Amino acid sequence: MANKKITNKEVKKRNRNRIYRRLRKGGILSNPDLAYELNLSLPTVTQNTKELLEMGLIEEKGELESTGGRKAKALSVYENAVMAVGIDITRNHIGLLLTNVTGEILKYERIYDPFQNTREYFKGVNEKLELFLEDSPAEQKNLLGIGISIPGIVDLEQKEVTSSHVLNIDTLSFDEVASAFSYPCMFLNDANAGAYAEGMQEGEEKSFFYFSLSNTVGGSVFTEGKLVYGKQFRCGEVGHMTIVPDGLPCYCKKQGCLDSYCTAERLAKMAGGKLEDFFEGLKQGKSAYTAEWEQYITYLAIAINNIHMVLDCDVVLGGYVGSYLEEYIREIRQKVSARSTFLEDGSYVHPCRYKTGAAALGAAQYVIETFVEQI
Repeated sequence: MANKKITNKEVKKRNRNRIYRRLRKGGILSNPDLAYELNLSLPTVTQNTKELLEMGLIEEKGELESTGGRKAKALSVYENAVMAVGIDITRNHIGLLLTNVTGEILKYERIYDPFQNTREYFKGVNEKLELFLEDSPAEQKNLLGIGISIPGIVDLEQKEVTSSHVLNIDTLSFDEVASAFSYPCMFLNDANAGAYAEGMQEGEEKSFFYFSLSNTVGGSVFTEGKLVYGKQFRCGEVGHMTIVPDGLPCYCKKQGCLDSYCTAERLAKMAGGKLEDFFEGLKQGKSAYTAEWEQYITYLAIAINNIHMVLDCDVVLGGYVGSYLEEYIREIRQKVSARSTFLEDGSYVHPCRYKTGAAALGAAQYVIETFVEQI
C-alpha cells in the first residue's frame, strides 16, 4: 500500500510543533539557535516563531549578545499562556492541582471529601475547584480544562470508568461526570496519570514501567512520550498478577494476587491506618515493622523482576508507598538483583520524582499535551 503523502500544511504544523516543544523545554534561544538545534532553515524557524508570538504562546526576552553581527531576539515559551487543572479522585480525598505548559506546579491542595457516586458529589467537587482557582494565577481565558484521575479502568472508547474496586462503581459515564463541571474534562486511570507526570518531564525518548503502590496496586507502560493502553485499556494492571499460587484472597475473588501483598494499606494497617507512621516506626527499627517490610519488599522484588523480564525497561516506583522509597531504594535494588537471571545490579529501579500530587499533575499535563499536539 502506498505511503500517505504528507501535505505542506502538515509539514508546517510539524515544524511549528517541534519549535514550540523545544522552547517549552526551557532556556532562552534565538531563531538561529533553533534552526541549528532542529536542523531547520532560518526562514522556516523565523516564520514559525512569528506565528507563535502572534498566538501568544512564546514571548521575546530582549536580545542576545552579539557574536559579530546583528543582535538576535531572545525567545522563550510564555509559561502561563495556558494552564490546566488536575483532579485526583480517591476513596476519601480529592487532590486539586494547577499547572502550566512547563509542568510547573502553581498550586496544590488535598481535601478530605469521601467519594459518592452522585451528581451532588461531583457538583461539590466543582464548587471546591472554583474556590481553589480564586486565589491562583488561572483565568478563564487561559484555562484549557480539567484532567480527572480515577482509580479504575478508564475506557476511552466507551467513554466510561469501569471496575473501580476502590470507589465501588461498576460503570461511570464520562459525560455524567463532566456535566457537573464548569470546564471541559478529560479522564485518565490513576496509574496512567502518575506515569504521565513522571514521563512528560523526562522527555519523549524515555520508556519505563510505572508501578503504582497505593491502596490498590496498579501500573502503566510509558514509552516514547505515550501511554500504552492495551486492547481493553487494562495494560499495566499488575495488581492481579499471580505472585503466590493459591495465596492470600484478593478482592477480585482470586487468590495470590500481587494486590494482596503490596498495597499501601497492608503497611498502614500496622500503624493505625497511617502510612507515614509505619515508615516512622520502620526508621525507629521496630521489629514487627521491620519483619513486615522485609516480607513486603520480597514480594515487590519478585514483581519488579517479572515485569523487567517481560518489558526490559526501567521501573519507577510510585503511588503512596513510592513516595517514601528514596531512602530504601538500595535495599530494594539488592532484592531485585538477587532474583535476576542476568548480571544486573537493579539500577533500573527508581523511586518516583513526584511524592505528592503525581496523579493530579499527570492528569493536568494530559490536557496540556492534547493542546500542544494541535499547535
